[in-house]
Amino acid sequence: MKRLLAVASLAVLSALSVAKAADTPFRIGYLEWSEDPRYRSERVKAEYPLLPWGRPVAGAEQAIKETAFSGSQLKLKFELDKGEAADAAGLADAVKAMVAKGTHYVIVDADGAVMADLSKRTASLPVTLFNISAQDDALRGASCSAKLLHVIPNHAMLTDALAQYLVLRRWASVLVLKGPNPADAAFAASWARSAKRFGIKIVDTRPFKLGLDPRERELNNLQLLTGSKDYDAVFIADADGEFARNVPYQTAKPRVVIGASGLVADAWHWSWERDGARQLNNRLVKAAGRHVTSYDWAAWMAVKSVVEAVVRAGTPDYAKSYAYLRGPDIVIDGFKGFRMGYRPWDGQLRQPILLNTGNWAIAVAPIEGFLDPVNNLDTLGFDAKETACPKTQAFGSGLGVVK
Repeated sequence: MKRLLAVASLAVLSALSVAKAADTPFRIGYLEWSEDPRYRSERVKAEYPLLPWGRPVAGAEQAIKETAFSGSQLKLKFELDKGEAADAAGLADAVKAMVAKGTHYVIVDADGAVMADLSKRTASLPVTLFNISAQDDALRGASCSAKLLHVIPNHAMLTDALAQYLVLRRWASVLVLKGPNPADAAFAASWARSAKRFGIKIVDTRPFKLGLDPRERELNNLQLLTGSKDYDAVFIADADGEFARNVPYQTAKPRVVIGASGLVADAWHWSWERDGARQLNNRLVKAAGRHVTSYDWAAWMAVKSVVEAVVRAGTPDYAKSYAYLRGPDIVIDGFKGFRMGYRPWDGQLRQPILLNTGNWAIAVAPIEGFLDPVNNLDTLGFDAKETACPKTQAFGSGLGVVK
């Protein structure tokens, strides 16, 4: 009897091996900009809010591990084809090489400038790029592309979430501190748009500069920067994060700090526990070996988007899976309690935004009471009427089109 059981077990294992070997590989590309300054060791170790705490590739790798059952339905084996390059030209060559091998979906970890350049260089190829780390509003506007999808939320979504929370708390006036970098100016501009949209008054916008030079006290002394005028909150636009971390509890008036420190809006937070998020966090932490950020979640979510489109379309055919990916029926579960899909006008993933205070997610936007005629998630970021993305770049009907 034991011998019969052993033979039967070997037969089952052999059958499974044959079936597994028969699965057709479905490769998803993953590219990193190797010269990305966001991943310099000193910045990663500092763990600034809104910045990555390590390369997010582990999130994509974890998502691939979770595709075994989904792939088996179509006799597909999802795989990650990883690469890197020092500039947009090199990344474009890598994309071309992947497309030549039959890959049509490529996840890209790069900043806004490199992403925009890469998108232009690959626009004519049968490929869809997933942006998992560039939050620039321009990529969802004048620089948008029908073949560029954004998993990571843009600045407008983050600042809209903060503005909704301030309205909820009746904090109606804000002092803005703005850094010297173009990225700081872009973040401050996004906040100005959100403040106007939700009726919040900006009492003043003051430039800051990192340093201790006494000759520049008006730029680096927080008592001077936050003194005189009254306000309910301080918004700080600091893409680097180093100055922002010193602002909470150092203002001239006892006021809440928001933006790049204090109360921060982000796509994901390691403390989020609702909607099954604890289990996902546990898996991602194990894969990455550290607390995870929005970038890790975005890498995971990009893979899940491709798999969902392919499985629901019922075929690995690129045209059909792409149509489903950009169509009205796709539902992607991101463990944030909302139905998610990509906006047809700019390719941005509709999603709720978490508001956190460093070690806890205290609220979720859209805040209750902020409504949209079709989809309340469109109260965050650029809706169809507001988009600056050329209509020629839009694709499909998508979720929640505003007529």
